[in-house]
Amino acid sequence: MPVDQRRRRARRTTAFPLLIAALLVPLTALAACSKPPPAPAAAPASSAPPAVEELPVAASPVPSSSPSSAPPSVTAAPASSAPKPAGTSGTTAANDASRLRTLPSSTTQVVIVKTPGMASTSGTLQAFAKSGGAWRPAFAAMPARIGSNGFSDSKREGDKTTPTGVYAIDGTMYGIAGNPGVRYAYHRLVPDDWWNENSDTPGYNTFSHGPNPGGPSEPLWQISPQYTHLAVIRYNMPATPGRGSGIFLHQSTGNATLGCVSLANDDLVAVLRWLDPAANPRIVMAPSDRLNRY
Repeated sequence: MPVDQRRRRARRTTAFPLLIAALLVPLTALAACSKPPPAPAAAPASSAPPAVEELPVAASPVPSSSPSSAPPSVTAAPASSAPKPAGTSGTTAANDASRLRTLPSSTTQVVIVKTPGMASTSGTLQAFAKSGGAWRPAFAAMPARIGSNGFSDSKREGDKTTPTGVYAIDGTMYGIAGNPGVRYAYHRLVPDDWWNENSDTPGYNTFSHGPNPGGPSEPLWQISPQYTHLAVIRYNMPATPGRGSGIFLHQSTGNATLGCVSLANDDLVAVLRWLDPAANPRIVMAPSDRLNRY
């Protein structure tokens, strides 16, 4: 073969691989551009989720039944509002019943009738029951009237005073009307039922049925509305002549009495129903500043 042809073939043989290499370079770059981007690295296991996807712990409602959760402040009463036991600092003075010193040990009901002074004819009636060794009010204080000449430490028949002191309640209650539901024996008054106020007779200061005992004796069945219902206060029993008689707890007319204690009808009925002979009740009558004597 001529030398010129060998040289040309050699150049062609050398140029062909170079052409192939030149063509492969763009194809390799194109393939590289078409690869998907690498997947993002997985978040570490300890990464916290975004705040918007989870409520903070403090925002979780606390069950109202949880024993350790404190109630809302709007419903919790302040500690100072709790009632204090009687006799502790900051409370009112002990009640009037706790001032009494001469009641029988078996007495667990007491009625106190008090006025501002010896000459006063208006006052209050309070009722107390003893429980757990302490006297507690049975009712709110009730307006009461007494004798038109006030209280007396030495009552006499007809002096229109109410005797001071501590007295029992008689075993029978009386009334023009039927029994209002009392716990005592009850006698409905009929004609010729009297209260003997004749100090010259053996039956002085007792109930009597029959002829008029004389003197200032009272026709009980005729005295209305005062004797609609009444309890007998055991003053001067057994009787000493001339020392007074017929001291009752009865219905008020709004005026002072001849020596009895009077209440509005509803108050009277409430007290008569409350009185219990098993409680050995007592009634204490005195001006407020003399209750300590009893």
